[in-house]
This record gives sequence, C-alpha cells and structure tokens, in this order.
Amino acid sequence: MSMRSLRPVLAAAALLLAAAPAAPAAADPYETVTVDPTGTIAPDGTVTLSGTYRCLGSVGPVFVSSSVSQSEPTVRQGIGGTRAVCDGAEHRWENTGTPSAKTLEPGAANVEATIMELHPQGGLPLPRFHAAERQDVTLTQG
Repeated sequence: MSMRSLRPVLAAAALLLAAAPAAPAAADPYETVTVDPTGTIAPDGTVTLSGTYRCLGSVGPVFVSSSVSQSEPTVRQGIGGTRAVCDGAEHRWENTGTPSAKTLEPGAANVEATIMELHPQGGLPLPRFHAAERQDVTLTQG
C-alpha cells in the first residue's frame, strides 16, 4: 500500500486522536517501542528518527508514529509514520518527515514514539494504543 493511499486513513486517525481522550499505553511488557538516542536533521529541515518496536495481537492496521519537540515542549512536530507488523518479534522503525515550520535545528530534542492500531469497532476504526515512549535525543546535522 502506497503512502499516498494511506494519507486519508492517517488523516482520519489524526482527527480521531485529537478528539479522543488520552489513552494509557498497554500494560503488556511484550509491547514496547524505543527511540534511538540520536536522530538526523538535513539542511532542508527533513528529520529522520528511528528505534525498535514489538507488538502483539492486532486486528486492524498498525503504525509507529513519531513526533519531536525542541524549544517549546508543548509544540510537537509530527515526523512520519511506519506500518508495523505485530507478530511479537522485535522490529526496527524509521520515520522521515519535514515539519511545516522550520523550527527544528541540531541539538537536544524530545521524541515521542507510539504504536497505534486502527482497531475496527462498530464499523469505525478507532485508535488502540499498544505502546508509547518519550525519549530525550540529540538531532545531528545529516
């Protein structure tokens, strides 16, 4: 499935996430997401973040999403989404994106990564969170 065909699904998920109350990450110790201690920022502002994930038991499509904040902790910039495979094995994820505002620069930052499933419920895909992690990282010039 191409990213172009996923855009409407991801947009709908973003709207649902904005309207949904915050949900805690799953308590299952086998469902995890990590963030690598460094990310890169290219001269054009493109940011690349990465880490690992493990999840189990999905019914709908699952994604590893990431966001980053820097000088303003309440302002987070979304950095892509990667399709996840919830087979219980540990996998690598890597997200790349260019924030709309060029507010990020090399240096200290905070990254949040989330494993989120679009779980079908009553014919409507609702967000189901498998794991989430926040990590202080260093953005290096790439």
